[in-house]
Amino acid sequence: MENYGKNGKSDYTRCSGRVWTASPGTELFQVPAFEQRADFESRVLHLKAADNTEFTARPLYSYEAIPDRVVDLVFQNARLSDGDTSGSFMRALENNILEPHIYDIIKEASRSYPTDTLMAEGGSLRFERHVEAIVRESFKASGLELKTFSANLDFTDKVKAKIDSRNEVNTNISVLDQQIMEQRKRNELAALKAQENIILSKGITPEILKQQFIDKWDGATPLYGTMPVSLFKTVDK
Repeated sequence: MENYGKNGKSDYTRCSGRVWTASPGTELFQVPAFEQRADFESRVLHLKAADNTEFTARPLYSYEAIPDRVVDLVFQNARLSDGDTSGSFMRALENNILEPHIYDIIKEASRSYPTDTLMAEGGSLRFERHVEAIVRESFKASGLELKTFSANLDFTDKVKAKIDSRNEVNTNISVLDQQIMEQRKRNELAALKAQENIILSKGITPEILKQQFIDKWDGATPLYGTMPVSLFKTVDK
């Protein structure tokens, strides 16, 4: 920055290598050209799920300045640091801009996720991806590219025990449902077999035997043995 930044953004330029800063009104803001890794250090975010259950998060993230957006990045945040110590501008940016934005985003997102959803298989990952997408857009608007993000959610032992108990109950219910379904199929099969036996027992009647005899006998082949009289009467007709 030159001329104390009196002319606004036009007093800001991107430089690299050794830079001369002895001129009055000149200030150097150092923006690393490589990936920066950061976390909330000792800060733990206390959040509430949609069902009012409390949980915590300790985000880890990494980012990198977009080269052609460096001037915008510094101009918008020049008052955060004097920039006289290497890395101080970026640390001030993280502490005063980036992490408060992350906290607001993750706090707002947490209100849309019930505890069961967050603790279900893949639930925390879906939450992280949702938050990550919003954080990415926020960083991009500031002139930064988000490289990695992890929310690191955690729940109290009491909540974990409650969810484990509920999952066990759900598992038992699922097993019982399967057993009930299997028994229903067995009952259906037994009913079908019983019905089949009834049909077969009712189907073998003297009338059917007579008709089968008539269909098979040619009327001329000698008959051996004693045949029912009613059968011959039917044949004579």
